[in-house]
Amino acid sequence: MTHPAYTPASLPATRSKTTFPAAGTTGRARRARVEPMAVRPLRDGRYAVETTGGTYVVDLDARTCTCPDHQLRGARCKHRRRVALEVTEGLVPPPGERTAVCAVCGGRTFVPTAFEGPALCPRHDHRPGTLVRDRETGDRLIVVAATGERADRVETAEGRPVADYPTNAAYGPHEPVFRAVYLDALRRDGDVKRYAFPASRLRRIDRANESDSGPSPTDGTASPTTA
Repeated sequence: MTHPAYTPASLPATRSKTTFPAAGTTGRARRARVEPMAVRPLRDGRYAVETTGGTYVVDLDARTCTCPDHQLRGARCKHRRRVALEVTEGLVPPPGERTAVCAVCGGRTFVPTAFEGPALCPRHDHRPGTLVRDRETGDRLIVVAATGERADRVETAEGRPVADYPTNAAYGPHEPVFRAVYLDALRRDGDVKRYAFPASRLRRIDRANESDSGPSPTDGTASPTTA
């Protein structure tokens, strides 16, 4: 899963007109910042820009705007500049993406338009190769795959949903499941088992600040779920 931008849960669904600091800009770039505007993503990937002078439609991919400045002069108008600025700031989704709600924290995040299933913000998403720690046992693992499916729908090798295990009772059954392997198991010969975890049970850790010492996979009090 790819979630390239995250905005706070407090961001209102319908935005009022806002401004940005001038930041030493001039001309159209300045007007794009200091004039009150409200940018609203449309379902077709374009953006409606409401201003005091009217509402215009911007298409970033086609580099067009319905305003007179662009239509008559072919200029990169203040409306196009404002949309690009809000996309860069993570206030609206980029073209081809839509706003979704993180299944763990409820924060707003952006996902591909056609994405289905529970979404995650960058804070709770885990990419393959990410070093994480099991919140229940303290063990370190490497994420190997994202299932994109809910914990109450992904079954383990035992035929039980991941959410049904007592060790996962504190984590939402709606959370996406990740498969991971124990770091210590990679250092031993033999088959390496994959285990399934709800997203928030895995805490991302900083490789640079993580020591090699830590609990072994067998000394924790909570049993993982074999994928």
